[in-house]
Amino acid sequence: MMWFQKEVRLPAVTRGFHLITDLLTAQLPELEEIEVGLAHIFIKHTSASLTINEDADPSVRQDFESHFNHMVPEKQPYYRHTSEGPDDMPAHLKAAMLGSSISIPITKGRFNLGTWQGIYLCEHRNQAGKRTVVVTLQGN
Repeated sequence: MMWFQKEVRLPAVTRGFHLITDLLTAQLPELEEIEVGLAHIFIKHTSASLTINEDADPSVRQDFESHFNHMVPEKQPYYRHTSEGPDDMPAHLKAAMLGSSISIPITKGRFNLGTWQGIYLCEHRNQAGKRTVVVTLQGN
């Protein structure tokens, strides 16, 4: 069984939900060596998250952003953690809801995603910098 781990630096993006499937695939030529395995992807931040969802229609990503902003609004009087700006505490809550990692099967050297699935970087801050993910691959 092969194990491989790599940190991938993602470019800074605007607040919202961004497809990163192709970017990750391009950074992971080691995927091609795995016939059957598993990829684990972990984001090293508390105000951004990862998820898998539709990759065909950009309006899905816009609707995600709108819904999460409605569900977790800024400037709530009960927030105590406010020193880093009005978007920070909501960003932490959104990240906790969506999660910091995903696992994807690897089959014949590729992520085995569904036809309409893609990997999202969910950026919850207004002025975020580059993000880092740790990708761990295992398989035969």
